[in-house]
Amino acid sequence: MSQQDFIKWAGTTVSGSRKPRNDDSWIVFSSDLNGAKKLPDAGESSVHKCDLVFAVSDGMGGGNAGDMASALIIERMAAIIPETFKAAASGFYPDCIAHLEDAIKEVHDHINEAAGKADDQKGMAATLALVWFTPDNMYLANVGDSRIYRSRAGKTEQLSKDHTAAWASWKRGDIQEVQYRTHPRRSALYEVVGGGYENLRPYFAAIPYQPGDRFLICSDGLVDGVWERHISNALAANREPTETCEILLKRAIDNSGIDDTTLVVIHID
Repeated sequence: MSQQDFIKWAGTTVSGSRKPRNDDSWIVFSSDLNGAKKLPDAGESSVHKCDLVFAVSDGMGGGNAGDMASALIIERMAAIIPETFKAAASGFYPDCIAHLEDAIKEVHDHINEAAGKADDQKGMAATLALVWFTPDNMYLANVGDSRIYRSRAGKTEQLSKDHTAAWASWKRGDIQEVQYRTHPRRSALYEVVGGGYENLRPYFAAIPYQPGDRFLICSDGLVDGVWERHISNALAANREPTETCEILLKRAIDNSGIDDTTLVVIHID
């Protein structure tokens, strides 16, 4: 990226039609030596002034456990990621993916500990889809089935990996998208943050980005109401992030809307 390039974004969340509350959480924040600063739902910023981090988390569990779990993940990511700047100021340059791995493990243990202290929080867990833009690279982390897409030169691909056997069958070509969408175990996650599991194996990647790239981060509520071609067409169109967000959200709610729906659209402008 050049000094003139900006990252533009827009995000939103809507509670599901059959849900008493919204268990999704999302955030966009800047990260620098002064810590994390929460940014507005729509805006733009140069990544040369500070790192930019976008995250979506879909909570699960009975009682108030789901929204607590997703909020805890978002809160802790904002607290932990800026520690890389403090380390760099002291002469240490931590590996960003290793730092993310440590951060997610810490949150995983914290959620499991909290779940053991209250009956209404037992089994609480959440997904995570996070992208972290530095001047040189984009780092991503995901656990569960919240997704990260990239559109480049009209071609859209999912950068994250759903942690379900049904998704793996689809991507291997064993089943088609229509079969995947009606698969009885489509939402059976084998990796979540929390959930009482001792071990956790998130997916990480370091991916170069360039002007013209568009990204989408979303919870599975969006995927319930839009197909891959809808996502591809929306990201490839010459629209501002806010408009793309509105178009995808409306289609998802019109076609489904049962689950909480959260999405963030990002343009490298």
